[in-house]
Amino acid sequence: MAAAGDHLQVLTALDSAKTQWYHFTAIVVAGMGFFTDAYDLFCISLVTKLLGRIYYRVEGSPAPGSLPPHVSAAVNGVAFVGTLSGQLFFGWLGDKLGRKRVYGMTLMLMVLCSVASGLSFGGTPASVMATLCFFRFWLGFGIGGDYPLSATIMSEYASKKTRGAFIAAVFAMQGFGIMAGGLVAIVVSAAFRARFPAAAYADDPAGSTPAQADMVWRIILMLGALPAALTYYWRAKMPETARYTALVARNAKKAAEDMAKVLQQQVEIQADHHQVEMASSFGLFSGEFLARHGLHLLGTCSTWFLLDIAFYSQNLFQKDMFSAVGWIPRASTMSALEELFRIARAQSLIALCGTVPGYWFTVALIDVVGRFAIQATGFAMMTLFMLGLAVPYHHWTNHHVGFVVMYAFTFFFANFGPNATTFIVPAEIFPARLRSTCHGISAASGKLGAIVGSFGFLYLAQSRDPAKTDHGYPPGIGVRYSLFLLAGCNLLGLCFTFLVPESKGKSLEDMSGEGDNNHRTVMPV
Repeated sequence: MAAAGDHLQVLTALDSAKTQWYHFTAIVVAGMGFFTDAYDLFCISLVTKLLGRIYYRVEGSPAPGSLPPHVSAAVNGVAFVGTLSGQLFFGWLGDKLGRKRVYGMTLMLMVLCSVASGLSFGGTPASVMATLCFFRFWLGFGIGGDYPLSATIMSEYASKKTRGAFIAAVFAMQGFGIMAGGLVAIVVSAAFRARFPAAAYADDPAGSTPAQADMVWRIILMLGALPAALTYYWRAKMPETARYTALVARNAKKAAEDMAKVLQQQVEIQADHHQVEMASSFGLFSGEFLARHGLHLLGTCSTWFLLDIAFYSQNLFQKDMFSAVGWIPRASTMSALEELFRIARAQSLIALCGTVPGYWFTVALIDVVGRFAIQATGFAMMTLFMLGLAVPYHHWTNHHVGFVVMYAFTFFFANFGPNATTFIVPAEIFPARLRSTCHGISAASGKLGAIVGSFGFLYLAQSRDPAKTDHGYPPGIGVRYSLFLLAGCNLLGLCFTFLVPESKGKSLEDMSGEGDNNHRTVMPV
């Protein structure tokens, strides 16, 4: 008899547990990490034009400065390289050392590097940018660890009826982080603009950039450390997940004790049980893993890769799209702080109307309609709305409100769609001993897509066809071509969605195969 009953009793208690206050505490603690992640990753897009004005203005020229394309790509993309590395490393470490032991490391790295990014130093523009890129790489490294650990922890805490909503709620904090970045930039730029009016910029031939503007971007970046620091204590107090303790650490008794505290109910383990049933110990690169989960991993990796090409291109370079269609005036017509204010206001409006609602629609409906339906619908609608922007692109240059509405819908269906589900599903369908690793690999594939998107979109948006430009095509013609490519990525994402299994209402052990007695061995505690 056995020990199978012991560990299954703990997991059954988790699967059938009623929602309790601890679940909401876990959502907030894990979610604040994602709030910080989004703030730190996307606030850089708000200040890149300000950095160009401060550090790359040509002396004596009335034109505002701008970051060279390679510098802009590095500043925007280096955090993604760090995030990719962190997802792979901390995902693997979370399976080796446990979710809790690694969880605090990622948060402290995020706090320290957020502050350090704002303190970037150097005697020349190139050295300041190099220092900023260095710290943003390590900031991304910490952010990367948060992806597999937060998703895995929440999936292993939740019941099977509410698991999708709880993981989605953690991820939905990303929307608030994006919006918070815009609101902080609005407040800081407005405060400095009021304190240092444009008439006082005597040292700037363009009359646009006060010396104090150098403090603005630093304050915006450093404030990203605050929400993460506030939750460090509670993150350190979280117990290890019962599934890791029972299935990987092989200690059903300890798992029951931890979960009795969390669930506020007794989970009994009889004293004469000395064994715990474990999933067979096939490795990530084994033929058995390939046969059972190879297509699943291909599905989670490919859909996340294709989604992030589109999603991060839209987020990081939406200011270029807004300028291309004329919603934000040309830089030469505004002061630096006015430009930052307008860009932040536009990003906040898009986040409020499209991004945040999309996340919470997913929270409300994912355990009702399922992961597959939401992901497939999201990819399909993103394809349609991007084609709706690209095909009549020249029409939108004179109809800014319509462009903003269509653009907001692409964000809505990204977040009520694959941006949420690609995060949720990898935390549900792989074995416990490989769950964090496989989520990290899937997430790293997404960040590879973000790197492709950030560098590729920058190139396309700035590309020009001289033959067409001479015939009166608008300067933003590269934006239109990029929208067609992004629509194609979304269509491919829809196709690869069919490789991903539906996990609605199923236990983690049933999805991973650990609930199949034919694939179990018995090991001593």
